[in-house]
Amino acid sequence: MLARFATDSGRAVRFNVEAKAKYLQFARSAEALWNGNFRDLMASVTRMATLADGGRISTALVDAEIQRLQWLWKPVGHGQAEAAVELGSLLPQEIEESLDLFDRLQLEAVVRICQASSTLSEAGRRLFDRSRAQRTVINDADRLRKYLLKFGLTWDMVKRPG
Repeated sequence: MLARFATDSGRAVRFNVEAKAKYLQFARSAEALWNGNFRDLMASVTRMATLADGGRISTALVDAEIQRLQWLWKPVGHGQAEAAVELGSLLPQEIEESLDLFDRLQLEAVVRICQASSTLSEAGRRLFDRSRAQRTVINDADRLRKYLLKFGLTWDMVKRPG
């Protein structure tokens, strides 16, 4: 797939030898999370092909793409104190008071991921990044929606405004 890539306009784009080696090394490393699986990989290659000057993907372009992906995949709260989640502002008092510590901590983490994500699907991919590989039907957004509903919550209630 990486030897030659055609853009939507039909223009053929190729990797420089060094750029291809660098990208493949990164793509196969533990650093590369590929949460969206093949979709993320294709989007990354398409982005580089679109930005490639003269139909050649250079090491500079690969470096920029790797840096972009690393930034995208940075864990929530990385390098900073995690923002506190005030469940009392989201849950009715009787539900909040009935939560075990385990459920409270788990729900706070889920809400934090939701608030750091731009869509329900993105939050679901981040939350179910390992278990999704063992499922025959992958619908992370639906799984997350059902989890939130157990506490009487919706995506609109937990996402960060703005």
